[in-house]
Order: sequence, then structure tokens, then C-alpha cells
Amino acid sequence: MSASLAPECNEVKERYDTCFLKWYSEKYLRGAEKDNKECAGLFNEYQKCLSLALKDRGIDKLLDEAREDNKENDVRLTAPRITLYAPLLDRDPRHLRRWLHHRALGPARGLVVLTVIFITIFVPVALLARGETRLHDGLMRVFWPTDIRRSDRAGVVVGWRNSTLDVFVVTILEYVDAHNVEFHLKSGTFFRSGPHSPNRIYDLCGHSSMHVLGVANVASQTEVDPSWVCAKTSANSQYPRIACAKASSVQLILYDRPHPKGMQYISLNPIALALGDKGSFPDDVTSGEDDSAEAKHAAANKENRRKLMEKLKQHSIIKRVPSARDKALPKIVNQVNWSWELEQVLQQNVGRLGPRPKRGLSVSERVVESATTMRNYVLVQLWTLLSVYLFPIVQQAFILVLFFHRVLAEILLIILEFRAKPGYAALKDISATAQQIEIRLQQFCYWPMQYVTLRQRKANWASVTTSHPDYIRFYNSLWLVANDVIIGMAMGSYIIEHKEWVADQIRDLLRVYTVEALQSGISWLMGWPAGLKLNGELAAFLGDLFLWVIDYWSSCIEALSPALPHIIWFVGFSSFAGASMPIAMFSDLLSVLTVHIYSFYLASARIYHWQLTILRSLFHLFRGKKHNVLRNRIDSCDYDLDQLLVGTILFTLLFFLLPTVMVFYLNFAIARMIIISMKAGFDTLLSCLNHFPLFALMLRLKDPSRLPGGIRFELRDTHAYKLSDANDKNFNEPPTSIIYLKCIPLPFRAMFHQYFQLAHRIRKHYLSPRVLLCLITGQFVPPINRKNLYSLQYSMLPAKRATMWEMWRAVNTEIDFPQKKPFQLPNIPQLQNGGKRPAGFGRARSYA
Repeated sequence: MSASLAPECNEVKERYDTCFLKWYSEKYLRGAEKDNKECAGLFNEYQKCLSLALKDRGIDKLLDEAREDNKENDVRLTAPRITLYAPLLDRDPRHLRRWLHHRALGPARGLVVLTVIFITIFVPVALLARGETRLHDGLMRVFWPTDIRRSDRAGVVVGWRNSTLDVFVVTILEYVDAHNVEFHLKSGTFFRSGPHSPNRIYDLCGHSSMHVLGVANVASQTEVDPSWVCAKTSANSQYPRIACAKASSVQLILYDRPHPKGMQYISLNPIALALGDKGSFPDDVTSGEDDSAEAKHAAANKENRRKLMEKLKQHSIIKRVPSARDKALPKIVNQVNWSWELEQVLQQNVGRLGPRPKRGLSVSERVVESATTMRNYVLVQLWTLLSVYLFPIVQQAFILVLFFHRVLAEILLIILEFRAKPGYAALKDISATAQQIEIRLQQFCYWPMQYVTLRQRKANWASVTTSHPDYIRFYNSLWLVANDVIIGMAMGSYIIEHKEWVADQIRDLLRVYTVEALQSGISWLMGWPAGLKLNGELAAFLGDLFLWVIDYWSSCIEALSPALPHIIWFVGFSSFAGASMPIAMFSDLLSVLTVHIYSFYLASARIYHWQLTILRSLFHLFRGKKHNVLRNRIDSCDYDLDQLLVGTILFTLLFFLLPTVMVFYLNFAIARMIIISMKAGFDTLLSCLNHFPLFALMLRLKDPSRLPGGIRFELRDTHAYKLSDANDKNFNEPPTSIIYLKCIPLPFRAMFHQYFQLAHRIRKHYLSPRVLLCLITGQFVPPINRKNLYSLQYSMLPAKRATMWEMWRAVNTEIDFPQKKPFQLPNIPQLQNGGKRPAGFGRARSYA
């Protein structure tokens, strides 16, 4: 659509163009008869707007002059041609005929070509589009459960009517009247004895009540309402046969009913195993400047990609407007989830529709009922004594003990999360043991809230699926903690019983790898390592310095050796809190017992980096350049001869001393990378013990329907269906296609998505070009920040934990469970010797 001559009339012109295109497509493509009054009004409005705008600009006079000029130009162009042909026309009349034939044949040929194109292309396309439109308008979609009964008995089809030709079948009620069923469905008779109110069902399913959709196995289809479905089922047929007077074709969509008692359901989106209330990571976790800049850069790239995808969606070639059936898909998913429970309720209460004959109890039946009633009365009184008097006392005592432990946990969490200043590291950011204790305390604070949430499930229908992810997360965490404790008890028992042997092994490992290996490596570097000729004086100085520190560290370790068995015993005793505790302690012990290697790495890296920086500055001096610190650029500079001479001497000295410093730096950098790799392995083990989706993996293998990952429509072969049609010629049904609605289980990759993210973060941190550049230039390579490493374990915890008072209110809140009918002791009939017998409908019996 082009722009208007006047910019202020663009909006009116755009509305007119849109109206005209809509009218044209409906009339000539779909064949719908529709007037064009609305478009005519918009055209008049646009004409008035354009006229006023042109008059305001004085362009109307220019347009009139342009029209006059066009007329003169037309005359000048056509007149010479006629003048040239005039002598020929006067001489011979045949030239006149040829000229007239030539002038008329060109437009005629064009008209014929356009007519042929229109007949061969546009007319078939229009007819095909009209046929497809009519076929689509007459398409009926029937959702049919696969486990519905298959018999030849007549019945009433009950379900949801999403539209006139879009129905969802729930069940078939037998031996009932269709109009009577419709009346009781609207009045709510089927839900009078239900455990909960049906309002939640109606809200999720999108209707105010269920409806009678049709009949099954009727003798004649002519007596049925035209909008009803006529179904024919049999025990030998796998698929039902569907017919409807208003449908030109039928889509039979079969679906398997999820079992809500087994927490089965389907979903359009994959189930979320991690909590989704966090934007990224816990708020109290800080990171270094480099990590923060890198995280901000990654977040900015992600946001840019999201915006780009939104723009691509807006500029799609064909933007199809979703139809009413497409918008009804979430509602249909809820109807599938409610189908099983609704079928049970309808079948249980179908007896309320017919007459209920009454019969009085006989004498023997009354005696049995009286004995049973007395037994039940005694049991009910005992249960009332326990539930009304004893259980509340035990419950309140347990809540008080739980609240006391919650207070202690809150105090410990405050200590672990305390920061001297904003931006400083907390204790849990430094120690893996403190981090593990903090995670366990966070889980302990979150479990009561999860339990209360899951307990509220009993106050609602079983088909409500909002709490299913919480159920999986809760029992997955409990199962992981139980497995952690079991493994830890076995590990702790072994460590405590063999503490002397474990202490000796650790002592030998420390002596061999942290003392003797370093001493031998430094002694090798003090000579000519691998034939590389180093500076002997500098190598001897650095080697003696490092060896002296190693000797001093070895003496300190030997002094602490008698206490090592006690430390091992304490680590083994902590294993009774879970195997994750000794792993975290071993990680901290590795950091403490290798602090001398960390110091060597820092010192050698600093010396090496300073030397490279000085060499780079001296290289700029030779080029007549210098580094401008204020503007962070290289500027030209004039140096004196003495400055160049001193710079040359210093550059020569530092350049020849660089290999000696570099080999010492590489030695300690490799040792530091090995220690970081070992710590990353310990942290990965902690992540597996704290977050491994064990419960979800068991559900995926045992019952994939409890872990939905989406839905899929599969087209089934209709060969067997057509063979069943040939057996019965009296049942008139339209062309039918069979589609199977299938639940896609959550893929294994989605279950371990957090682990793939963790591996990506570790690889991105340690195998990135930035880390390689830091190693080459001697800059400090920090270990991966705990914010990135422990985000996997925090994914099962809320971003902000509940306060103590929120927990207190939650555990003391009474849940509105469905009220059961109170137990009433019936009147026991008196004996016949003097007592009156109550009147009943039963027949009196006499015994000889």
C-alpha cells in the first residue's frame, strides 16, 4: 500500500486499503456475499481529507495546470502520427483497413491473453480456495478417549462443547435419557456428593457446565438433534464411528486419559524441575569485576538475541492469525487432564437420575447392622480421642521444636552470609564446607513451606496440576539427602575405623607431591632443564628462596602431623551429616595444605608479569613511543641519547633473564592448574550429591506420563477404520481422519540441562582465550566464581527464603479439607417382646 499525497491522510487511506482488500478477498476468493458500504464511507472520508489538504497547500491549481499540459502533450504526440498516415490513407483504402486492423488487433490480443491467464490460473485457484473454505467450515473435531467402554449398548455421550463443530468427549452414560442428563448437568446434580466444588473445573475447562454431545448406538440417526454426535461403538472395533448432520468431514482425535491419582498429566510446555523465581543467581553472591563484566556482557547478548527474534517474528512472510480452535488448545489440554476424574464422578452419580426403590431392612440385616454400628461407634470414639485431644498436643510440640531449630538455622545462616562491607566475600564464598552447610540449612528452611504446599493438594481436585513440580522437587531433595546420609554413614564408619591409615596416606601424599615433587622440580630448574641454558645466578637465587619456603612449610606440616588423625576423625564424624560434608572438608583441606603452592604461583606470576610489562615499555622506547596512561593509547615521544642507552641496557638484561623467570612461573602455574582441577572435581561431586535429578529420573523410567515435555499429534492409518465401515452400510458417516494426541515425555537432555550449563561455564572459564592470555602474560587466573559453580545447587531453592514468622503462620494454618459426613449412630430396633417395631418397606418374615 502506497503513501498518500498528504501525510495527514495516511491513516484514513490505510484503513480504506485494508477494508478494500478484506472485502475483495471475502467476495472473490471465499465467495461470500458482502456489501461495500463501509469501504465506500472510508473512501469518501479519504477524498474529503485529501481535497482539504491539497487546497491548504494550493496544489489544486497546480493539478489543473498539469491536466491541461497533459492534454496538450497527448495532442502533440498523436497528431504527427495521424499526419504521417494521412497521405497513405488518401491514396489507397487498403492502407486505411490495415491501419484500423493494426490499431484494433493489439488490444484484442492483450485481452485474449489476459482472459486465458484468468481462466487457466485464477479461476481454478478461486474454486479450489472456495472448496477448501467450505470443507474447513464443515470440519468437525471430536476428541475421544481411548479407554472408553466398547459395547453395543445405547448411551448418551457427555463432554465439553468448545464450539458447534468442536466437541470433547468425556464418557458415555448408559440407560439414561439424553434430555434428563442435560438437565442434571446444568443443575449440578452429578457434583452434589463430590469431594470439592465444581467451580474450579469450570474455570480451567472454560465452560459453565458440561453438555450432552450426542448419543451412541442408536437405531435411527434421523431422530437425533442435527448438532449432536452419533457414535457407533462395538467390542470388536478399535475406533468409534462418528457422524453428525452438520459436519462434512470429521477429525477423530484419540487421547489417553492421564491418571490424576498417579499425578499424570499433559502440558504444552515441559515441566520445570528447577524453580523459576530467580532471574539469575542468588542476590547475596558477589563476584569479581571480570566475572561481573562477563556476566553482564552475556546477559546483554542474550537480550539482543531475544529482541532480534521478536523482530523476525514480526517480519515473517506469512503471519497467520490464530483461529478460535488454535486458541482453544490450552483449554483442551486442561480438559484432557480432567477427563479421568470427571468420568469417575459422572459414572458414580449416574444412579441419581433414575428411580431409587427403597426397601426396609429385615431382622437379620438389622442385627448385623447394629453389631457393625456398635463396633464402628467404639472405633470412632477412640479415633476422636486421638485426633481431637492427643494429636493436637503432639503436633504443637513438634511445631515448637521445628521452630526452635528454624531459629538456630537462621542464626547460622546470618553468620555464614555476613559481609564486613558490601562487595566483600562472605564465609560461604570462601569455604566449601560453609557453602555446603548453608545449602543444607536453606533446604531445611524450605522443606516446611514445601510440605504445606503439598498438603494443600488434598483440599482440591486431584486433576489440579499446579503442585506436581513442587512434589517432584520436594521428594527429589528428600531422596538426595537420604542417599547422601546413607553414603556418608558408610564413608564415615570406614574413615573413623581406619583413621590412622587414612592419616598416614594423606601424610605420604603431602610429603611426596607437595614437598618432594616441588623440591626435585626446583632443583631441576636450577640447572639446565631440557638443555635450556638459563641464568645460573638468578636460577640459584629463586631456587634457594623457594626451597627455603618449602623446608619451612614441611616443618610446619610435620609439627601438625600428630593432630592429623584427630582431624580425620572429625571429618569422618561429619560424614554422618552426609557424604557431601567430608567432600567439602577435603576440598578445604586441599586449599589449606597447598597454600604454599598458591603463594609460589602468585609470586612468580607477579615477577613474570612485571618483567613483561617493563619489556613492552622499553620496546616502545626504541620505537619513539610511550603509553599514555590517562588516555590509554600509544603516543609519540622524543627521547634523549642517554635514555635510549639506559633503555637498551635494561632491555638486554631483562630479555636474557626472562627465560629463567618464565620456567619457574610455568612450573608453579601448572601445579596451580592441577589443584584448581581437583577442586573443580570436588565441587562437581557436591553438585551431583545435592542436585542430581534422581527422583525425576526414576519417574522418567517408571512412568513417563508424570514428566510431560509437550504434546504431539500423530496421523494414524485409516485402513482398518475403512474396513469396519464396509461392514455396516446403514450408518452414514462423513470422511474421517484419525489423529492420536500423544504426550511427549521430558527428554533426558532437559533433565540434565543444569549440568550442561555447569560444564559450559567451567569450559568457558578455564578454556577461554582470556584465560590463555592470562597464563601467557602472567596475569592472575582466578578460580571459577562460586556464583556460577553453585547456581546448579541453588536452582532447587527459592531466591528469597521465607522468614521465621512466615514459616510459623504456614505450619499453623488450618487447611480446608473436604468435610466428611459426621458419624451418626442409627436407632437400634427394639425386640418384639413388648417393644414397637418401626415401620419399613421390607416384607415381614416369620420363623417356626
